[in-house]
Amino acid sequence: MKRWRMMLVIGALCGLSAGVRQAEARKAARQPAEKAAAPAANVDLYRSAILMDAESGTVLFEKNAHQVGPPASMTKMMLMLLVAERVRDGSLRWDDPITTSAWASNIGGSQVYLKEGEVFSLAEMMQAITIHSANDASVAVAEAVAGSSDAFVDLMNERAKELGMRDTVYHSVHGLPPAPGQQSDMSSAFDMATLAREVVKLPDIMKWSGTKETTFRNGTLTLTNTNRLVRETGWVDGLKTGFYREAGFNVTATARRDGLRLISVIMGAPQKRDCFAQAAALLNKGFGEYKALLAVKKGDTVANDVAVRGGKAHFVRVIAGADVAVLAKRADKKKFLLELALPGEVQAPLPVNAQVGQVVVKDGDTVIGKVPALAADPVEKQTSLWDRLF
Repeated sequence: MKRWRMMLVIGALCGLSAGVRQAEARKAARQPAEKAAAPAANVDLYRSAILMDAESGTVLFEKNAHQVGPPASMTKMMLMLLVAERVRDGSLRWDDPITTSAWASNIGGSQVYLKEGEVFSLAEMMQAITIHSANDASVAVAEAVAGSSDAFVDLMNERAKELGMRDTVYHSVHGLPPAPGQQSDMSSAFDMATLAREVVKLPDIMKWSGTKETTFRNGTLTLTNTNRLVRETGWVDGLKTGFYREAGFNVTATARRDGLRLISVIMGAPQKRDCFAQAAALLNKGFGEYKALLAVKKGDTVANDVAVRGGKAHFVRVIAGADVAVLAKRADKKKFLLELALPGEVQAPLPVNAQVGQVVVKDGDTVIGKVPALAADPVEKQTSLWDRLF
């Protein structure tokens, strides 16, 4: 069948007047973490850093972004990803019971003091891991999912390769300093941001990573979030910290403002306060310079008269099935091209929201997004000669 293509040009003006920019700057200055912000991050206070747009992966700032070093407990982000992905695909459930092994009960560092044979739900264990960075819970979950910590580490390295994390090698599920004869987990700021782009898609993990404090073991133990930015600001909602002496202070921080989600990673900071302050500075720098520009909004009409074969109505209105947001400098002006791509003739019957093709969004010749093209109205099938004639 002949491929139908409709081209629509939608101009989106992104420029802001000087007065509006000044008002936004005054508003941003009132954000809680602005005290920690600076015109540019102080690059002498950490080993490596990156600021990345979560949606596109665009790097907005970097210093030694591919320099390899121990991520410490940020290692647990891969465990968080693997477990939540398995819950999403149905192979695990949050109410699955997790039994603590003798080995898990003896892991040191940050923990929730699990005893051998003690059982908690997967959700409870993951809260302890995500909020409190519990090493014992990490081992217990890894053993339950893969049979052993070593087997789970293999899964972690496989997923890292799938995500293109070329600077990363995992040797543990928790990120603790290696014992004699063992090797350190190794990664880079770039890879941690790459991993975080996947983690922020997981609502349960994000809910827990943004929790300041909760309880464990029937309220007898308080879980305090290790991320000072989550605890002390009203806008950072994740994601993971890490520290031991050789690794320095590390944090992967993320926040969302006005439809734009950014990820900042600081690795190898000598001082805890500098680690968090520089992560906040990078986020604020990003939000001050960039914005998310909607190229197309869910529900927007992209065509009013797409022909329908065999329908009582001969045409149907088509709408975008999701948003497409584009990273843009605050002063930029952009025009986007919307291409309605249909695989062939649209045929009746069509229920409301039936997918008839795709809306392809372009910035010049570059495709920046694709979303479903949906029928906005139902179209019944012709049932009589009268319908076919008229």
